[in-house]
Amino acid sequence: MSIVKIKDKTFKTSIPEAEILKRVKAVAERINTDMADKNPLLLAMLNGSFVFAADLMREITVPCEISFVKMASYEGTSSTGKVKQLLGLNQDIKGRTVVIVEDIIESGLTMQTLLATLREKEPADIQICTLLLKPECLEVPLDIKYVAIEIPNDFILGYGLDYDQQGRNLRDIYTVVDE
Repeated sequence: MSIVKIKDKTFKTSIPEAEILKRVKAVAERINTDMADKNPLLLAMLNGSFVFAADLMREITVPCEISFVKMASYEGTSSTGKVKQLLGLNQDIKGRTVVIVEDIIESGLTMQTLLATLREKEPADIQICTLLLKPECLEVPLDIKYVAIEIPNDFILGYGLDYDQQGRNLRDIYTVVDE
């Protein structure tokens, strides 16, 4: 287990890269089976999901496309509770199968807002794929078909996730250490 210091906080390894990649591959295999004849559009949520989306897409063997959307509700280590769309979808998704690729789902409020926005564009189907899920934090009901890893309500970073924009480059996922 390694320890890293990012700004004013200390973190310890909680999920090593090898385990993350194993779980990403398992999710991709399920998507390959479920989406065999659909040419899904992977809609990756920036900034946090870019590492997960890249690794996931490399494991997907069925024809697919990728696009990106950016929404935010975080400042520092806590959610502001207000979701605002920062960068919208510039692709026609009417009649398409969309797989939202998210780094982490906590309250579900960001996802709920995104789902409402996407449904207005009349896709054939929308599925949710997340690297990490904090089930005890969900405030809204969501049908999350593809979950790589369920985690407790700890603050984490690494593998694309950040603390004030730092730590995204770490290969493992780290959990904050209470000091």
